Amino acid sequence: MQFQSPIVRRKSRQIMVGDVPVGGDAPISIQSMTNTETTDVEATVGQIKRIQDAGADIVRVSVPSLDAAEAFGEIRKQVDIPLVADIHFDYRIALRVADLGVDCLRINPGNIGREKRIQAVVEKAKDKNIPIRIGVNAGSLEKDIQKKYGEPTPDALVESAMRHVEFLDRYDFQDFKVSVKASDVFMAVAAYRKLATQIEQPLHLGITEAGGLRGGTVKSAVGLGALLMDGIGDTLRISLAADPVEEVKVGWDLLKSLRLRTKGINFIACPSCSRQNFDVIKTMNELEVRLEDITTPLDVAVIGCVVNGPGEAKEADIGLAGGQPNLIYVGGDPDSKLTNENLVDNLEKMIRTRAKDKQVELDQLIAKS
Repeated sequence: MQFQSPIVRRKSRQIMVGDVPVGGDAPISIQSMTNTETTDVEATVGQIKRIQDAGADIVRVSVPSLDAAEAFGEIRKQVDIPLVADIHFDYRIALRVADLGVDCLRINPGNIGREKRIQAVVEKAKDKNIPIRIGVNAGSLEKDIQKKYGEPTPDALVESAMRHVEFLDRYDFQDFKVSVKASDVFMAVAAYRKLATQIEQPLHLGITEAGGLRGGTVKSAVGLGALLMDGIGDTLRISLAADPVEEVKVGWDLLKSLRLRTKGINFIACPSCSRQNFDVIKTMNELEVRLEDITTPLDVAVIGCVVNGPGEAKEADIGLAGGQPNLIYVGGDPDSKLTNENLVDNLEKMIRTRAKDKQVELDQLIAKS
């Protein structure tokens, strides 16, 4: 059931974060951020690798001090994923990590200091060919903008962003992306929609401080889903008070649901009811854990009864329709029957076989193109 997304994406100028293209016709990249102490190099490297294994394209690391900057240099040597340094208050930190191999500088211009300090960072980034993310946040707007609007608003976020875009324009620096984040969904969506009409650079999407795993996922899906449906967004981070690996998983699920990226299994599963012929929820929980390692795009249907089961199973790459016995469809055709005994074990084997066959098909298509 794989098909192209009907979404027409906003055309943006492409920048490079390390070897990852952001903007233009590049896939929407997924980011997360470490929450270890950056000065604990071993712990931070370990977390970065787990985030990378989960499917992140880019990882952001907070660098709050010059000691952390030196640690960042050691971290950079031990990982091969593009790293963004998150800088606040002290412009000297940005200058140092630029010399230590950072792939992108994230600065909040509202708290980086006087213009000369921002200028020094821009000139260093230009010299080193390092892109910048202008990170505007509803919680840290400049004092004069706060006074003008009285409280954070979409217009306030965009005015702050454009002030710093114009500053970069003065120094002929165009390799940047912009975020205008708020924890309020309506504010963030309105700000991004307005900003999208005013600049050509890529937009980094996020609902900041979205909340815990469940609430933050819902809030992010609502806000970022609305923007992505509009074609707005070139890279994103799901901001959760949870393990950063979960941010990556949610990001992938969001993009897969909109057919904007494909990686791994897209499950179609019923919520189950008394008609089910096997334990759907238990089966799904086990399959999701067991099959996390599969990266081949694959639609898998797990439906508990004969009402919707055959129809959904026929549309999937591989589908299970509950019955007596249960019926397996492969590529739209009935293939075999499975009893409830060892159901998950047998289904896992069939899914892995189908994934392997499909990867061969995809590789052959790529070789011909």
